[in-house]
Amino acid sequence: MKRADLEEAIIAASDASGQKTVLIIGSQSILGSYSEDELPHEATLSREVDIAPGVDIMADEIADLIDGAIGEGSEFDQERGYYVQGVTRSTAVLPTGWEGRLVDVHPAGRPEVTGRCLDPHDLCAAKLARFELKDKMFVSGLVMAGLIDPRLVRNRVDLVPDDEIDAYDGARAKRPIRLWLKTLEDKVRGERSAQPRQPKGAPQSSGGRFASRKRPEGDVTL
Repeated sequence: MKRADLEEAIIAASDASGQKTVLIIGSQSILGSYSEDELPHEATLSREVDIAPGVDIMADEIADLIDGAIGEGSEFDQERGYYVQGVTRSTAVLPTGWEGRLVDVHPAGRPEVTGRCLDPHDLCAAKLARFELKDKMFVSGLVMAGLIDPRLVRNRVDLVPDDEIDAYDGARAKRPIRLWLKTLEDKVRGERSAQPRQPKGAPQSSGGRFASRKRPEGDVTL
């Protein structure tokens, strides 16, 4: 998917739901923070955009409206090659405080519409809560591209309520996630240390591996 596809999905979900604000909680919310040109291949493979209503009132009914209008197999899907799955906020397992870190996207030509995308590190924590292979590939690709700091993801995983990861022993369920992230962090550190050192006096880069990058063009606010 591309950034333009995300914006089109936001507009379509807003029109289908009758809400000016919608919440993007699936993997493609990463396009709210980075353009497709910056992202690794693993991050844009999905043709599904998970979008929830901006408010919780009648959320299930509104999610059904979105599914019926622009969901899988719809005319929207057949024409564009991607679709919107209507979901509710409870679909995602998220770190405490995630709402204060959302990235707002205002699609071109529709400034009254807002798509609220997950912060990239919150998104990665949510993906790893499931800890499936495709989710690990998604996070690994972002980390190796220098867009995500695995240390910060570990912190965000710690902010996920234990009982939302595992009703019986959430703290224990987090251990393999933390270990996997630590291994990934060590891999990144090893690659960086293996890189040739710049000669003394050579121009230095203005940012580190996880430095802030330019946001996609358009009206995007944090």
